[in-house]
Amino acid sequence: MPLNKKNIKIKSPKNKNTIFGLPAKSYTDTEFWEKECETVLSNGWLFVGFVNEFKKAGDVKPIFIAGKPILLVKNENNEITAFHNVCSHRCLKLVNEDKNIGKIIRCPYHSWSYDLQGNLKAAPHVGGTNIHKPKGFNFKKHGLKKIRIHIWHDWIFVNLNGKAKKFQEYAKPMFSKFKGIDFKKLKYTATLDFGKINTNWKFLIENFIEPYHVQFVHKTTTNQPLTDHYTIVDGICYGSGVDVKKEDSKNSSALSVSSKYLSLFPNFIIATYYPNQVGVYLNIPIDANTTSQKRIIYTVGGKKMSKEEIDITKKIWWSVHKEDHEICERLQEGRSSPASNEGGLLSPYWEEGVRAFQKLIIQATMKSKKIMKGKKNV
Repeated sequence: MPLNKKNIKIKSPKNKNTIFGLPAKSYTDTEFWEKECETVLSNGWLFVGFVNEFKKAGDVKPIFIAGKPILLVKNENNEITAFHNVCSHRCLKLVNEDKNIGKIIRCPYHSWSYDLQGNLKAAPHVGGTNIHKPKGFNFKKHGLKKIRIHIWHDWIFVNLNGKAKKFQEYAKPMFSKFKGIDFKKLKYTATLDFGKINTNWKFLIENFIEPYHVQFVHKTTTNQPLTDHYTIVDGICYGSGVDVKKEDSKNSSALSVSSKYLSLFPNFIIATYYPNQVGVYLNIPIDANTTSQKRIIYTVGGKKMSKEEIDITKKIWWSVHKEDHEICERLQEGRSSPASNEGGLLSPYWEEGVRAFQKLIIQATMKSKKIMKGKKNV
């Protein structure tokens, strides 16, 4: 069925407290997913990786995201660059796994070779036996295709269509939420790699930015009363915060501190925890039903954690995330029911950030704000 306004029309509310969410096919439909890849995941700054995972020149990391194979490369100048992960010859995917490739990216098919800057350096026998540089063939024009990239502290962003605002302007709504945090003193602490999760990427974002579920889903792993929470919506930045009246940063069994949970459209997630912990989540949309997730834990302000503290922190966060993953997978399963076609309901108070996120999805995929006119849902 062709994707059009009628397909994703959101049910109009009867009153301001009856707000409907995105319809089921927004999370399951292959054509909608392809539209997201062309718009939502290509127009803005897409979060794709961590600088700390690149140790030396020649380190490469292939990523399949937004339906596209891309390649992150650390070159001899200690710069991380991004390319489309395909050879200029027959468009074979060049790199299949994280590794160090030395000084040359070599295609396994016909041995076309590129340096770490993406320049084509060799095309063996391309003009015939022992004719490696035929007349008129311009090596400079056939290097790897670059992708626009920006590094913010330890976090790597790409803009697939090359048309987004400069990152500093794009992310300004988020920057204003981190006053008092010195990211220059950010220190890597630990990684939690959850692998593939059987859910649409949007559910992981939506779950993260709303506080409504915390006291129910995380009743044994957190101690942050709903009454202490508030929501945050500022353009393409949204989320929630909690000001715990009595901090308990030494609680080894539950999260019991003031926190702030923010997302920058479309897929960057960052959280800060009193007094000096930061968590950043990498959600890689794989297809309409699958997302991979990784979380890195940092400290700021020069704080160092003992091995025991790190182990306790990892254990808490592993449990919290697994609770969320079960919920998100069940949300995905629920979208196979015809009862979900209307999109379910949103809390007009606690899920304000979810509503803002869903508005951005609709506006990007449909290329028109008119779809939202007169509707109080997303």
